[in-house]
Amino acid sequence: MQPHPEGGWYKETYRSKGSISSSMIEDFGSDRSFSTGIYFLLTKENFSAFHRIKSDEMWHFYDGDGLVVHEIKPNGDHIKHQLGLDLEKGEQPQFVIAANSWFASEVKTGGNWCLVGCTVSPGFDFQDFELAEGSELAAHFPAHRQLIHRLTRS
Repeated sequence: MQPHPEGGWYKETYRSKGSISSSMIEDFGSDRSFSTGIYFLLTKENFSAFHRIKSDEMWHFYDGDGLVVHEIKPNGDHIKHQLGLDLEKGEQPQFVIAANSWFASEVKTGGNWCLVGCTVSPGFDFQDFELAEGSELAAHFPAHRQLIHRLTRS
C-alpha cells in the first residue's frame, strides 16, 4: 500500500479496461475508466482529510473497527455515515458518497484501524480530486467549522 494524499494508505485493485468518452460526461476534461476500486486503510492516528471528487464513491467495509465518514453535501447538510457490521448500532456494510460532496473519514471512537474498499464510477483520476483547505471550507460551511478544522490538514 502507498500513502494517500488525503491520509491513510491505499492500493488500486481494479481499473476497468473500458472507458467513457469525456464528451459523454459533464465536467471531466478527458476520458475516464468505467470504474475503479481500491483497498483503503486508516488507523486511529491517521484520518482521511476533507476532500471531494467528481464521481460517486461506494464504500465497502472489510475488516477492523468501524469507520465514520462525514459527508457535507453541496447544500451544507452534514451526514455522519457509519461503516461497519454492527447493524443494531446504525453501521452499514456499504453506502455511497455522492459526487461533489465534501467528505472525510476516521476510525470510530475507541477503534484502532479499519480496512475498507472504495469503488468509484466513472473511475477515479487524481485530476478529479480536490483536497480541502480548512479555512476556506469552514468559511463556506460555518455550521461545520469545528469538524472541518479537526479533519483538514491546512
